[in-house]
Amino acid sequence: MQKEIIIKHLGVVLLLNGVFLFISFLISLLYNETSIIPLLYSAILCGILGVFPMIFVEQTEHINFSEGLTIVVFGWIITCLVGMLPYIMWGGEFTIINAWFESVSGFTTTGSTILNDIESLPKGLLFWRSSTHWIGGIGVILFVLLILPQSKGQRVTIYNTEISNLSKMNFRFKARKIVQILAIVYITLTVSETLILMSFGISFFDAINHSFATIATGGFSTKNLSIAAFNNTGVEIVIMIFMVLSGIHFGLLYSTILFRKENIFKSSLVRAFILVMATGILLITLKLVLSENYTFWQALRYASFQVISLGTTTGFATTDTASWPIFTQVVLLYFTIQCAMTGSTSGGLKFDRIFIFFKLLGKQINLLKHPNGVFVAKIGGKKIDGKLEQQTLVFIVLYITTFFTTTILLTAFDIDGMTAFSASVATIGNVGPGFEGVSSLGNYAELPSMAKFILTINMLLGRLEIFNILALIMIKK
Repeated sequence: MQKEIIIKHLGVVLLLNGVFLFISFLISLLYNETSIIPLLYSAILCGILGVFPMIFVEQTEHINFSEGLTIVVFGWIITCLVGMLPYIMWGGEFTIINAWFESVSGFTTTGSTILNDIESLPKGLLFWRSSTHWIGGIGVILFVLLILPQSKGQRVTIYNTEISNLSKMNFRFKARKIVQILAIVYITLTVSETLILMSFGISFFDAINHSFATIATGGFSTKNLSIAAFNNTGVEIVIMIFMVLSGIHFGLLYSTILFRKENIFKSSLVRAFILVMATGILLITLKLVLSENYTFWQALRYASFQVISLGTTTGFATTDTASWPIFTQVVLLYFTIQCAMTGSTSGGLKFDRIFIFFKLLGKQINLLKHPNGVFVAKIGGKKIDGKLEQQTLVFIVLYITTFFTTTILLTAFDIDGMTAFSASVATIGNVGPGFEGVSSLGNYAELPSMAKFILTINMLLGRLEIFNILALIMIKK
């Protein structure tokens, strides 16, 4: 394994973080805040550590699979480590484990937080916190692929280890083009949402921070009460629209903008995704009307936002769902497990895998009826590859096993069942809020340090889709 070339690519990751740390420093400098020195020192350190490999390590023309996988996994880990620096230097609620938790939660776009008073943070630190979402949303490694003048072989190798086979189903371009498409859609959505939110009376600072969190499907807010702090229906509708768009495959969004044949209006997956969310919204709305003191429109407003927020793994909140009936919480838990589509910034199990599972279930039922028959599972008229079928089923089993194992580990720390289960599901799904002790307007501050660490492992497993971690372990062995 060429350790030098791995270090060189990790250097680019550090430089990328250094750029956003420096922007955060400038914001802190503008407002003369207490986070000036922590952000400046962190930016300088990232810059120095990033520049040296770029200068002293020669470029190579070839990277094999194990090297590409190592770059991807360690790229995420080193990013989370440097993300801790300004938090630790600033202090406040940021112990070492809390700083690690907040950093991992940010970069993996989970959006869980240990902060009791978010609004006490300086603006520079708040911007850095939101930036971790934006960097992690499109993928640290995809940023590297976009800016590095690599050879074709390098780019394809790293791209193949960062993007799952399932995500490639709606892309019909080469690796470099795909990265460019992702960047174009990502930036366009971010700028568009920022401008529209400002038109509804939100300040530029709050607008861009919430756009970073929305498009990355992250959920970090600059307010203690999340989106509920604005108490603005227009703002909620705008954020809901962009959460849905960010939960759809970016390749389909790009094709739709260019008026191509494959678009969101003709995709059976998108139609099913929207239909399932609409069903969840309707069920929760009716339950809230029948069980709580909500009018139909109040129930629809809250149900729509919470289903879309959790169903796209964003994690914003407009109300505290901890007080809702258990039926509504179970429905929301389903969306926390399901999550949004592949090829989006969403984490988690992915709706596509659920869709494929039911296609395969139908195939197996037909085989039971007609043992000698030949049946093919299709999506949008295209046959699902046999290897992808197997990979999907294995991943679903691994995913469920992982969050159940995490739940058992958390209960060993005397954490109640609903908190443990919902926290496990919410972190591996990169969703953020759960229920009971970690509800939508609550936080993870009161959990034991070891429980927080376990949940950060969950976040990374969810973001890297488990297979990459297991593959790296097997390669090392």
